[in-house]
Amino acid sequence: MAILYGFHAVLARLKTAPSSVDEVLYEQSRKDKRMQQFIDKVKASGVKATGADAERLEKAAGHRQHQGVVAFAKEISKSNDLFEIIERNGKNTLLLVLDGVTDPHNLGACLRSADAAGVQAVVIPKDKSVGITPVVSKVACGAAETLPVIMVTNLARTLEEIQEAGVWCIGAAGEATDTLYDVDLKGPVAWVMGAEGDGLRRLTRDKCDQLIQIPMVGSVESLNVSVASSVCLFETLRQRQFSA
Repeated sequence: MAILYGFHAVLARLKTAPSSVDEVLYEQSRKDKRMQQFIDKVKASGVKATGADAERLEKAAGHRQHQGVVAFAKEISKSNDLFEIIERNGKNTLLLVLDGVTDPHNLGACLRSADAAGVQAVVIPKDKSVGITPVVSKVACGAAETLPVIMVTNLARTLEEIQEAGVWCIGAAGEATDTLYDVDLKGPVAWVMGAEGDGLRRLTRDKCDQLIQIPMVGSVESLNVSVASSVCLFETLRQRQFSA
C-alpha cells in the first residue's frame, strides 16, 4: 500500500491510474476553492473522498506537510527491467543515472524533470542513495508513481552493461573540457549525475564514455543536481525535437 500526499501527487495518480486509489482523505475544515475543486476531481474519478480532521491526516501521512490531502493507493506495476526498456526504446533511449543522491527533495525534483523530458527510466544505487519516500513522491508530483526507478547494487557494472546495450553514457563534471553544447545527443543517451556536493564518484566517472560541463558565467561553482539534470535533459529534448 502506498501513501500519497499533497495535491499534485494525488491528482497525478488519479489522472494516470484512478483504479489504483482506494480512498482519499481531505481536510474537512477547509472550504476554499482549491480544496473544493480537488474534491470534485476525486469524486469525478470514482474514488471515495472522506473528510478528516488534522490529527487523522497527520497520522496517515506521518507528518504535517500533507496540504490537507492524503491518499491510500495500491502500488503500480512498472517495468523494472532496464535492458527491456533500452531494447524497446532503441535509438530514442534516454536514461538518467543518479550517483548517490541522498536528499529526497533533490531526487523528487530529478524525477519530475525526468518525466517531463521523456526519460524512460532512472537508475540509482541501493547504497548511499535515498529511495522512493513519501517526500520524494510529493516533490515528484506523480512522476515517482509512473517512471521506473531502478535500484542497482553495482552502479559501475550497470554502466558497463548500459554501454554494452549501445547507450552512450555522459557524465556531468565541472572540470570537463567539453561542454553540454558540444555533444550530439540525438542517439541513445544515459545522463550520469553526481551527488550533492561531492559530484560523481571516481569509479562512476571513469566508467562514463564522455564528461561534459554546463557553461556558467556567474559566481557560483556548481548547480544543484536537480537543476543540472534538468538542463542536460532538456538540451537533449531540444536537440531531438527541434534541431534541423
